Amino acid sequence: MVSIEEQIREIDEEIRSTKYNKATQHHIGKLKAKLARLRGEAERRSGPGKATGFAVKKSGHATVALVGFPSAGKSTLLNQLTGANSEVGDYAFTTLTVVPGVLHHKGANIQLLDLPGLIKGASKGRGMGRAVIAAGRSSDLIVLLLDVFTTNLDVLLNELKGAGIRINQKPADIALSIKERGGLVVNTTVELTNMDEEMVVDMIRTYGHNSGEIVIREDINEDQLVDFLVGSRVYPKGFVVLNKIDLAEQDRIDELIELLHPWPVHQISAKHGQGTEELKDLIYDTLGFIRIYMKPQGEVADMEEPLVLVEGSDIGDVCDNLHRDFRKKFRYAQVTGKSAKFPDQTVGIDHVCEDGDVVTVIIHRT
Repeated sequence: MVSIEEQIREIDEEIRSTKYNKATQHHIGKLKAKLARLRGEAERRSGPGKATGFAVKKSGHATVALVGFPSAGKSTLLNQLTGANSEVGDYAFTTLTVVPGVLHHKGANIQLLDLPGLIKGASKGRGMGRAVIAAGRSSDLIVLLLDVFTTNLDVLLNELKGAGIRINQKPADIALSIKERGGLVVNTTVELTNMDEEMVVDMIRTYGHNSGEIVIREDINEDQLVDFLVGSRVYPKGFVVLNKIDLAEQDRIDELIELLHPWPVHQISAKHGQGTEELKDLIYDTLGFIRIYMKPQGEVADMEEPLVLVEGSDIGDVCDNLHRDFRKKFRYAQVTGKSAKFPDQTVGIDHVCEDGDVVTVIIHRT
């Protein structure tokens, strides 16, 4: 009997060896769905696994993972940004556990994780890779740290992709309701140009669902459909940082930046602190924070310690961060700032705030 691992290897090899075109797209799509189902079954059988030092409790307003090859300078960068005591050495695998630190910036407390260096095959378990990547799956932002000597970004991206991490992407707008009978019915609100409905049905059936209704609200491809079916994908933000620029000529740096296109690249020398202050701003801005200044009724606003939230937060989120009972006791709020039409505008709980708003929350007295 062929084992699951052997089936996975055979399907993986068939996908890689099959030329992708219109004639083979349907077949490859079914193979990808079957591969995802088998990998999920293999992971369930093997269990989650454990690795000492890799379980880090999330804290602060957001979590950022520093991901890169061994000796890329992650520990040095962590120390520059946070003052954390991460061992630094000019040789591979200095960091053997996840080392956390906290970046305090513009009122936000941002947890940074210095992860052990990734190598090719990490997502399949090589070099403690699965445990390393698992620690990064809970991050809100992934900083892809390269240096001027090792710039193979595709290796890092492929390993993260193999672990279900989709940087700077969003989950496809798909809904699936499973039923006991009646077959599979596909409803679309847009034209599908990358795959037809027959292919959608065959992939869902191959994954293991035989009856149900699927609603597709955007023009998806087979990889997006597989990601939806698996359901365990994560979608953090991310950008590239090029380290050790003090060790290369500007022509070489320009060449590397061109090779890394279309990824925006932030240049630093972690050892000398060059570009690290700008990196703090970039991390903060990419996470999409806004600062809300609270003004107690009849008092002066506290402009020293803002309430830090994410873009799109409303007054209800402000209440939740102030006290667990504020939402249910909420009467109204007064807002002065970018989101208000005029100073001290009276707003409801669904009013969306903007950076720099001054807010007074009025609650029912008990």
